[in-house]
Amino acid sequence: MSRPIRPRNVLRVGPVQVATYYDRRGREKHSAVCTAPRCGFSTEYDSRAAAEIAARTHRCTAR
Repeated sequence: MSRPIRPRNVLRVGPVQVATYYDRRGREKHSAVCTAPRCGFSTEYDSRAAAEIAARTHRCTAR
């Protein structure tokens, strides 16, 4: 059984949350996930800066 993902260093930019976590291979990853209903935006990056840029430039299409 795999370990659960434990996000740390969570930042919220509007409806988008940026978090840092370790993947199953022990590498540090960064994700940007929109929490708006019916949006479905989520991405995974190797650098924190890229995840924060994606969060700042995201525009929800579901309104």
